Amino acid sequence: MSKYMYRVSYTQSGIQGVLKEGGTSRKDFVEKMAAGMGGTIESFYFTFGDQDVIVIADMPDDATAAAVSMAVGGSGAASIETTVLLDPSVIDKASGITTGYRPPGASG
Repeated sequence: MSKYMYRVSYTQSGIQGVLKEGGTSRKDFVEKMAAGMGGTIESFYFTFGDQDVIVIADMPDDATAAAVSMAVGGSGAASIETTVLLDPSVIDKASGITTGYRPPGASG
């Protein structure tokens, strides 16, 4: 499974729905939705600031994670940003891969 961070910002109608149903109800819904897609929710927090909710989720693959993003964003009740979270061991592996990259304007 891969890990993702979802940052959700509610529209006016979205926050009205949360006020009507409650925060715990929303968290329970998201956990059930993830489970139905073969995933799990590691953490779910309401926040102050630019985002209203931060969710850390384990999902089976990128397509499943993207399906969540598209469903939330397409609902009109929220906007969503999705970030793939990488385990430090992935960075260790990546650091050993030669890319051949050259910055623009650099000689070589």
